[in-house]
Amino acid sequence: MQPAEKFEDIDALETREWLDALEAVIEHEGPERAHYLLNKLIDKARRSGAYLPYSLNTAYVNSIPAAQEQQSPGDSSIEWRLRSLIRWNAMAMVLRANRKSTELGGHIASFASSATLYDVGFNHFWHARSDEHGGDLIYIQGHSAPGIYARAYLEGRLTVG
Repeated sequence: MQPAEKFEDIDALETREWLDALEAVIEHEGPERAHYLLNKLIDKARRSGAYLPYSLNTAYVNSIPAAQEQQSPGDSSIEWRLRSLIRWNAMAMVLRANRKSTELGGHIASFASSATLYDVGFNHFWHARSDEHGGDLIYIQGHSAPGIYARAYLEGRLTVG
């Protein structure tokens, strides 16, 4: 069975009516009601024998139109350089540690998968304790430690040991 987008629309008017109805539900009753109704329709279709493929993925829809997105604060070229150095240092740290023992090396993929989130958080959101701010407490997943140590080294909080 092919996805619906590959089928030819044999009744464009009916399709438009369904889409208009859905839009009206969202506008007047909210997205929760639309979600409920769509789940009921899917359940009814499946119980009636219709084959509806299941997908764990949903279409990514940015809720903020691109024209209304704020520019990222800071200097993007400096931040790119810092990101590059942190990733390089994290990789070098893992490789160096693995020469001694494979139990010490950490998981570079764990850091790589979350590195951008950490970068944005450290650069723009998280704060140290000050008179105006109580300070943020950040939980770092242990396997991501090489990247956090690499950043601390660049910031001068750690030395080569």
